[in-house]
Amino acid sequence: MIEIVNKFEKVVYALLMILLMAVLIAAVVELGWLLVTSLVHTTPWLLETHELIAVLGGFLLVLIGVELLDTIKAYFRENTIHVEIVVLLAIIAIARKVILIDPSGMTGYELGVEMMGTGVIVVGLTAGYYLIKKAGITIGSGEENLDRK
Repeated sequence: MIEIVNKFEKVVYALLMILLMAVLIAAVVELGWLLVTSLVHTTPWLLETHELIAVLGGFLLVLIGVELLDTIKAYFRENTIHVEIVVLLAIIAIARKVILIDPSGMTGYELGVEMMGTGVIVVGLTAGYYLIKKAGITIGSGEENLDRK
């Protein structure tokens, strides 16, 4: 029975990898289109602030997708979850959130609370990433592995 579950799990991960590759192809095409139209649209060969923010957000979104694909690939190959990659993915996602934040639709109080919350998340994630890298911990198959580098 465990053998069947393991094979099913591998099939699900393979399907996830295929679907994520399709999403990444679409995201790269959309990013390329956004970059080309932004460079040619209003002021040729210059990006306005909102266009630059949109392009950087697109780059970070593609980077998040590539890192997620790497996480799935590592699990598929080694049957281990690399916790440091997952935390790094979360750091990239929160950095994307900070870059794309639009303070124009918020009051000063709302913006302050959001920025403080984001700061707490950034500090927590970076502290966790530091501790994980220092310990060299990855988790796989229900047990802890210590990979000293």
